[in-house]
Amino acid sequence: MFYFLLPTLMSYNVILIAAAVIPAVFLMVKVYRSDRLEKESPYMLWALVRAGIFSSLIAMVAERVLSGVLDMTVRDPGLYQVLLYFGVVAFSEEGAKYFMLRRGTWNSPEFNCQFDGVVYATFVSLGFALWENISYVLHYGFSTALVRAVTAIPGHTCFGVFMGVFYGLARRYENRGQRETAQLYRVLAVIAPALLHGAYDYIASMRAGTWAFVAFIALLFAASYVLVVRLSREDRYI
Repeated sequence: MFYFLLPTLMSYNVILIAAAVIPAVFLMVKVYRSDRLEKESPYMLWALVRAGIFSSLIAMVAERVLSGVLDMTVRDPGLYQVLLYFGVVAFSEEGAKYFMLRRGTWNSPEFNCQFDGVVYATFVSLGFALWENISYVLHYGFSTALVRAVTAIPGHTCFGVFMGVFYGLARRYENRGQRETAQLYRVLAVIAPALLHGAYDYIASMRAGTWAFVAFIALLFAASYVLVVRLSREDRYI
């Protein structure tokens, strides 16, 4: 009996995985095409996706450890929610992405344009979202893929855009010898997306926050789109 069901189950899982993967791939292509001056090599892009996948594993471990600490130390429900979404989840995930991003690209000779920072951070974020989405979809089904296709995956893309904006500026000022300014932008490359990520999760968790969540997503997407268009148009060699 099991052997008759196996092809059907495999086909269903293939459909679920495709539903999880396609939105991420679509956004990767969109960002890649916005890179006007000098396209990144396929090797670099694939390395960034792998880095994003690995960062999801780092974040998972960090979240479990920090959640355990939070459970043992914080009793106030309101404070717990804030620390969980802004501290544990947001900084674990965005910090892991940034760690893998900087490790793989900071000293790369391909990092020679300011917009490269946006491309790199976005591909790492989408690698993270890709792996995370596959896990969610295989556990919870096709409906989860549809919801995450219009919320979580573009959300990670937006976080990556903001990370990349500051990351590109950090590389630019580092090349100019302004190391203190570069350090400031490297810190902002973690803090800005982490705060946006925390706000995203916190608003999504509110029982009566549906419209607030929709408004937040709309503003986040609009701001990210404007940044990508503007930075692509104004890109320069650094």
